[in-house]
Amino acid sequence: MNTQLALRVKNWIEADPDPRSKRELQQLVDNNDDTELGKRFAGRLAFGTAGLRGIVGAGPMGMNRFVVQQTTSGLGSYLKAQVSDLDSRGVVIGYDGRHDSKQFAHDAAGVLTAMGIKVYLTSQVAATPLVAFGVLHFGAAAGIVVTASHNPPQYNGYKVYWGNGAQIIPPHDSGIAACVHQAADQSISKTIELLSLEQAQLSGTLVMLEDDFYQSYRQGIENAEVLQNHTRPELVSLAYTAMHGVGAEMAETVLKDAGVSQVYSVAAQREPDGDFPTVNFPNPEEKGAMDLVIAEATKHDAMLACANDPDADRFAVAVRKRAGDYQMLTGDQVGVLFGHYLLKHASKEQRLTCTTIVSSSLLSKVAASMGARCITTLTGFKWLMNVAIAEPTPDNRFLFAYEEALGYTVGDMVWDKDGLSALVAFSQLTAELASKGETIWDRLADIYKEHGFHLNAQVSIALKPDTPNIGAYLREHPPVTVAGRNVISVDDISCGERRFADGRLETIALPLSDVLIYSLEGGARVIVRPSGTEPKIKCYYEVVEIMGIDDSLETAQLRARAQMDKFIEAHQASLPK
Repeated sequence: MNTQLALRVKNWIEADPDPRSKRELQQLVDNNDDTELGKRFAGRLAFGTAGLRGIVGAGPMGMNRFVVQQTTSGLGSYLKAQVSDLDSRGVVIGYDGRHDSKQFAHDAAGVLTAMGIKVYLTSQVAATPLVAFGVLHFGAAAGIVVTASHNPPQYNGYKVYWGNGAQIIPPHDSGIAACVHQAADQSISKTIELLSLEQAQLSGTLVMLEDDFYQSYRQGIENAEVLQNHTRPELVSLAYTAMHGVGAEMAETVLKDAGVSQVYSVAAQREPDGDFPTVNFPNPEEKGAMDLVIAEATKHDAMLACANDPDADRFAVAVRKRAGDYQMLTGDQVGVLFGHYLLKHASKEQRLTCTTIVSSSLLSKVAASMGARCITTLTGFKWLMNVAIAEPTPDNRFLFAYEEALGYTVGDMVWDKDGLSALVAFSQLTAELASKGETIWDRLADIYKEHGFHLNAQVSIALKPDTPNIGAYLREHPPVTVAGRNVISVDDISCGERRFADGRLETIALPLSDVLIYSLEGGARVIVRPSGTEPKIKCYYEVVEIMGIDDSLETAQLRARAQMDKFIEAHQASLPK
């Protein structure tokens, strides 16, 4: 081990307040495992999109108590500098069911209360949307939720909300990151102070959030303006899984409140379990993750097989087909079903919807046909929600937002993804259709027949180390056609410019980002997001297939899929090698 690394490891072990982490690192030292120590001390777990996420383990590159304490110290310093009424507003903290989440949340509460900052701490596990709700409910200055969402068991994370109830965006993300870096440096020589929960409660800086807080969220869903369609809820039957997460009790409760009585929970996945023993990857999008809930739905011949991810901010659903088997809807299909349904019931003063650049363009077309507005943002709910907060007017209030990765916000009670309110809304949509003898598939077919069958796909392409910079290459050699289709316009988000084929220019009102969007004839689209750190690009594709009056969903999808396969193959072949 080189001298510099040895010194860093020694200083960290001496400063680390967690005996378990100390032992973990010391064992690596005793085993002369310089390779592993080099990885653990290659830098610091970056405070990035909304906070931290990483593999649990000792050292500055892992999620551990010392890193959580350093991060919270930096966040507290930033809040003190930025929020004049911090003392009266405080910070809400919650946590999911992963093994270390409760300890990390208690550490965060101990650091903030030692700094004199009031903390509202959940007394038990809480779904992520409850923490986002809590920020608004208490008028807090910020919120922290300890969760790794749908990541594998070895991960954990630390997500930060600003006082508006949405995930942090610039300039707060970089401002907090700078304070965290400073706090981390200082913590090596100066111990970070913590109060125990008992000391904090005695000092009056800690408020434990008991059942009445959870009931406030429950009442919020029951009273939500957009969740008042109680058309024949008794007709709906559904299987549900919390996927070893924290959603089951609240999900079952809010469904019962809405009158949905035929609910069958997957017992093996109902309780929180940080090992996620029955799924390889606790993400409803992953192959096999929905197997048990679909089996439960099959057992009861239920209409729907529904899932929340482990922190219950995402919602997934498979729908029974006429043959009796189940097919999972894509995030885009659920999104457009929600948009159409909610706009059909909303008042003329509540017609603002939002989606992201990589989600289907179908919602914007549906919204336009129904006299509504759809705003497109950069990828990520932090952008969706901050726009949803900033854009509404008294004459055009916010209604709905979604992104294709199974994230939905229904109404304005929570400014983040909320898989629990989405579960209720989808049940109400299904009930309304059932009362007319119709199904989700019937509604999808109607939408596609009006606007075209929209098929979306995503491909991540690993490139060779010597491959030219893809973004620079495409900007220097702008294509006139893509996969044989003429380019109508190109959006270059890196400079906020839309260039049309005839040379016209328009300004794009989006934060600058290294993204290129090609709109093509026939309604097709390609989005290219080059990586700035590795030879990899993500490509998002959309094709639109006209659906005739006599077409079935199956025949339209087959044509669209064939079209998509050719499209992807031709586009990838055109990229520099």
